[in-house]
Amino acid sequence: MIFTNPSGAPELACDECGCRWFDRMTNTCYECSAPVLPEALAEYTRAIEAFQAQRTAPADGHTTS
Repeated sequence: MIFTNPSGAPELACDECGCRWFDRMTNTCYECSAPVLPEALAEYTRAIEAFQAQRTAPADGHTTS
């Protein structure tokens, strides 16, 4: 599950319980021990990349060449 924090950045939450805390050594939720699926990590990576692209885009929407 992806949600947006108050600063607008995407954050990953557990698909089972909604917890936002994960054991990165085992890729499991601290609250319910559900595994973080590769699909969820891929979705989160795409959301982070889109957020970063939005933040680095020129304010007028034009790219420089």
